[in-house]
Amino acid sequence: MPSKTSSRRSSAGSGYPDDDPYGYGSPDQDSRGERSGRSGGHNLKPKKKKKVHSPLWTKLVLVLGAVVTLVGFGGVAVAKSLMGDLTSSIETGTVSEDGAKVEKQDARTALKGPIDILMLGLDTRDGWAANTSRADTIIILHIPATHDQAYLISIPRDAEVAIPSWKKANYNGTAHDKINAAYYFGSQHGQGWQGGAGLMKKTVEQLTGLKFDGVVVIDFNGFKNVIQAMGGVYMCVERDTWSSHYIKNKKGEPQYYSYNGDHKLSNSWIHKAGCRNMAAWEALDFSRQRYGLANSDYDRQKHQQQLLKSMAKKATSAGVITNPLKLSELIKAAGASLKMDTNGVPLDDFIFTLKSLAGSDLIALKTNAGTYAKSDFGSGEGITQGTKDMFKAASDDRLGDFITDNPEYLIPDKTGQ
Repeated sequence: MPSKTSSRRSSAGSGYPDDDPYGYGSPDQDSRGERSGRSGGHNLKPKKKKKVHSPLWTKLVLVLGAVVTLVGFGGVAVAKSLMGDLTSSIETGTVSEDGAKVEKQDARTALKGPIDILMLGLDTRDGWAANTSRADTIIILHIPATHDQAYLISIPRDAEVAIPSWKKANYNGTAHDKINAAYYFGSQHGQGWQGGAGLMKKTVEQLTGLKFDGVVVIDFNGFKNVIQAMGGVYMCVERDTWSSHYIKNKKGEPQYYSYNGDHKLSNSWIHKAGCRNMAAWEALDFSRQRYGLANSDYDRQKHQQQLLKSMAKKATSAGVITNPLKLSELIKAAGASLKMDTNGVPLDDFIFTLKSLAGSDLIALKTNAGTYAKSDFGSGEGITQGTKDMFKAASDDRLGDFITDNPEYLIPDKTGQ
C-alpha cells in the first residue's frame, strides 16, 4: 500500500478446557488460573491533556478489541526488554495484493498525521482449516492527527457490500456479499491470513474511503490469556443474557455446550445483569452473544467494544503497569494474539509511535446509529447514509465534529470503574 499522502493529511464432561474449541478455559478457575469457589457524554473535540508523570514502566494499553498493544517506556533497559518480548511474539506479514515487497518507512513521517488501523477478529475454532475462517469482528481504529484520542467503529459482519477481486486467491470479486466473507475469499489457495486480511482491507477501504496504515488480525480466543494475565476485566451487563455456548450443569455451574445457535435451552447459562469483574471465559462469552438481544449484532458490537475498552483500562491500572512481571506476561500474551502488517514501518517504531494513547480517550461509535438497516440486495444488512457520512468524517479527520452533531452514533461508556 502506498504511503498516506492524501488530502486528508492536511485537514485536521465438563467440556473444558480440552473440549472447549473457543479456548475460553474452565469457568471454575478464576482469571489467574487458580481454583475458585465462585462460580454520557464525552468532550470529543481534540483537547490538550495535562502531563502526568508515570512509573518507570509507563503506558501500556490494549485496544482490540480491541486490540493492538501500545507501549511507551521511561527506562531504556526495560523498554528494550519488554518491547523485545512484544515484537518477538507478534507474527508480521504483508497484505498487499501483488505480494511485492513493501519499502521500509520512517514512522515519524508515515505516522505523522491521522492513523487508521483495521482490526479483524476471526471466528476460528480448533480443528478448522486455516482457510475456513471469516472475520467475525471488523473494527476501524481511527486516531486523529492530535494523537490524543482513539475512535472504534464496528462494521456489521453481515453488511452487504461489494467485494473486489483478489488475484492471488483466484477470486474475481462480487457486486454484493456479506462483508465477513471477504476474509474467507482472500485466504483461499494458500494465501492464509495475509490474503484474508488483504482482501478485507481492500474491501473496507473501498467502502469507507479510508487508507489504512496498518492491519491487525486478532485471535479473540487468544485474549483469554491476556485477560487472565490482567486478573479479569470489569464488565457491565445491561440485562440478563443467555449464552449460546454454555449451559448450566447439574451443580448449577457453567459448562461448555458446543453451539446451540439462536435456540435458548432450558438450562442455558445466563449472564446476569449488573457490573462485576469477569474471568476470561465469561467476558469472552458475553461479548460474543447476539441472540436474544434487543439489537442483535449491534449489541454484540457494543459489548465487544466494551471488552476492548475494559481491557485498555485494566492494562493501564496501577496493579499492572507497576508490576514488571505481570506487565511482561501481559505483553507476551497480547503479542501472541496478534498478526500485523504495519505497511513498511518497523514494528517497534509503529507501536512506540502510539505510546501517547495510553492515557487517552477510547471512544466507541456505532454504525447505522445502532439499529438494523435492511439491505437492498439480500438477507444481510445495509449501510445508512448517516454511516457513510461518519466514514467520510473519519477520512477527513473530523470525527469529533461529526459526533457532536450526531450523538446517536456514540456508544456510552459502560466500562464502570
